[in-house]
Amino acid sequence: MTAVVERPSAPSARTGHATVASKVRDWALRRPQGVAMREKDLGIWQEIKWANLWEQVLDAAHGLLALGIKPGDRVSIQSEDRPEWVILDLATVAVRGISVGLYPTNPASEVEYLLADSGAKVHLAEDQEQTDKVMDVIDRLPQVTKIIHAEPRGFRKWRDDPRFIFWGDFLALGRSHRQENPSAVEDIMAEATAEDVMTLVYTSGTTGPPKGAMLTNANFSYCAEQVIEVEDRLPGNRKPDPDDQILTYLPLCHVAERIFSTWTMAQCGTVLNFAESIETVQQNLREVQPTLFFAVPRIWEKMHAGVLIKGKDATSFKRLWFGLGLAMAKRIGRMKVANGGNHTFASRLLYAIGYPLIFRALQERVGLRRCRWAGSGAAPIAPEVLEFFIGLGVPVYELYGMTENAAVATYNPVGRMKLGTVGVPYPGIGFRIDPDTGEIQTKHPGVFKGYWNKPEKTADTFTEDGWLRTGDVGEWVEGTHVKIVDRIKDIIITSGGKNISPSEIENRLKTSPYVKEAMVVGDRRNYLAALIGIELDTVGDWAQRRGIPYTTYRDLSEKPEVIELIQRVVDETNEHFARVETIRKFKLIPKELDHEDGELTATQKLKRNAMEAMFSDLIEEMYRSRA
Repeated sequence: MTAVVERPSAPSARTGHATVASKVRDWALRRPQGVAMREKDLGIWQEIKWANLWEQVLDAAHGLLALGIKPGDRVSIQSEDRPEWVILDLATVAVRGISVGLYPTNPASEVEYLLADSGAKVHLAEDQEQTDKVMDVIDRLPQVTKIIHAEPRGFRKWRDDPRFIFWGDFLALGRSHRQENPSAVEDIMAEATAEDVMTLVYTSGTTGPPKGAMLTNANFSYCAEQVIEVEDRLPGNRKPDPDDQILTYLPLCHVAERIFSTWTMAQCGTVLNFAESIETVQQNLREVQPTLFFAVPRIWEKMHAGVLIKGKDATSFKRLWFGLGLAMAKRIGRMKVANGGNHTFASRLLYAIGYPLIFRALQERVGLRRCRWAGSGAAPIAPEVLEFFIGLGVPVYELYGMTENAAVATYNPVGRMKLGTVGVPYPGIGFRIDPDTGEIQTKHPGVFKGYWNKPEKTADTFTEDGWLRTGDVGEWVEGTHVKIVDRIKDIIITSGGKNISPSEIENRLKTSPYVKEAMVVGDRRNYLAALIGIELDTVGDWAQRRGIPYTTYRDLSEKPEVIELIQRVVDETNEHFARVETIRKFKLIPKELDHEDGELTATQKLKRNAMEAMFSDLIEEMYRSRA
C-alpha cells in the first residue's frame, strides 16, 4: 500500500517542455483533492488524491537524485501494475532520466539482457520473485548500484546488502534530500526538452533479441494530442476527463497500456484503478465498471469464451433464454457494424427488448455496463468477437499503431467503423502503403528517436526518404479504411505460389472458446496445416460435463473426443476460406505455451521460429503423407 502524505505542499508551476510528469503536477495544482488513483488494500479500494500523488512523485524524484541519478540515466522497473510503478516512472521523467519497464514474466536471463543493454543504474524489483531474478545475475551487472523493493516480505536474506532499499526508506531518503535541496527537481524539470528520451520500450523480440525503442517527450505530447484527445474517437466527441474510470491490468512496460492508462491519466485527469492481478481482472472489472477500457484480442476472446461457457453450464431453461439473448446480440452487432457502428431502427428496437431481459446482466457480469468506449489493439481480432460485444452494447473499436510510432497510425471513428479494418489514419499524419510490398509506413512527430545503442537497426527501420517501416502488410478498403493483412515476415507462400495470411485463419480458429493458441504453417508446402493449443478451462469443463476423465493438459489434449471437438472447429473455420487457404491437417500442442519456455514473447505472441523448432516433429508428421 502506498504511503499517504498528510500535509501536501503546493507544487510550483515552473517547467520546460511539457512531460508526463509536468502534466501530473498540473493536475495536482488544479484538482489537489480530486482522485487520481485507486488501489485495493485488504479488500477495500483506497484513494490517492492528486496532491498526494504529486508529493510522492517529488519524494521519489529527490530519492533518485540522492542515489546519483542524472539526466539521461536509466531507471528500470520490474513489477505488476501498482502505484509504485507509476510513481517511479513519473519521478524518473521529472529528473530527466529514462525509465525502462520489464515484464513481470521476464526470466532471469532476459532480466540480465535488458538491464545490461539499457545500462540501468537503479532497479525496482517488486517482490521476492523479481528480486531473485536480478540477484541471480547481479554479479554480471556492475552498473546496477541500487535495488528498490516494494514488498517487505521475504527480504530477510538481503536485509544487510547495501544495494537494497525498501520503498518507504527510498521515499524517506527523498524527503531528506528535498529538505536540503527543495527546488532541485523543479529546476531540472524546467530544463526538459522535447527531444529528451523519457522511456525505453523494449520490443517483443519475436525474431531476435528485444530492442529498446526510444520515446521522447515530443512523442508523448503528439500521442496525447492525436490518440488520447482526437475528437471523433469517443462518443459525443467527449474526450476523456476526470469523471472517467480506467482499470489498468496489462503490463505497464507495453506502450499500449502506458498510453491508455498512465498517459491518459496524466493528459486528461482520469481516475486510474489498479487491478489486484491479471487473475482478478474479471472481478475487478465488475467492481470498478470502468467507463474507458482497452484490451488486447486475447482478453476479448477470453471474455467472449467465458460468456459462452457460462451459458452452456446453465439449466435447460436458462440455456434456451441465454441462447436467445446471444442470437439477438449477434444480430444487433451485425446490423450496427453494417451501419458504421450506429443503431438502425431495427437494431435499436431489438436492443430495447434485449437490454432489460439479458444484456444489462451480461454487461454487469463482464464488468462493462458503464463503458462508453472500449478499444482493441496490438494484434488483429476476430470480427465475430467484435460483433458480439457491439451487439451487447459495449462499443469496441479496433485501432492500430506500434511502439515505434507511439501508436499513432489508425483508428475507427465513432459512427464510421468498418469491421475487419483498423480504421482510418489519424488526422494530419503521414500514412502510406508501399505499392510494391504492401508495407504500411508512417511519418509524423510521434515516430520514435530510434533503437537504443543500435544505429544499424534504426537505419533499417526507415526508408531512404525518412518514413518508418512498420513491417505490417496492409490494404485500403474503399479507399478510406485500412485492413492489416499480416506481418511481412509471417506471410506464407505455398508451393503453388499463393500468398496467404496466416493470422486471419488463426484468429478465426481462436473465436472458438476451445482454442487458445493457433499457428498455421505451410510455407513452401503444398497445403496448410496448423498447431493448435486448447483452452484448458473451457475444454476441461466440456470434458467433465461429458464424463471424460483426464489428469493433465497433455492427457486432455490426447483424448480422441477432444481431437474430434477441435476437428469440428477446424471444419467450421475452413468454411470461411477458399480451398487453398483451408487447414488440411492439425496437431494439438501437448503443453501450455509459456514465456519462460521460449514459445511466447512477454506480450504472449507466438515465437514462430521457436515454435517450428520445438514442435518440428509434429509439423513434419503432418506433411509425411499427402492430405
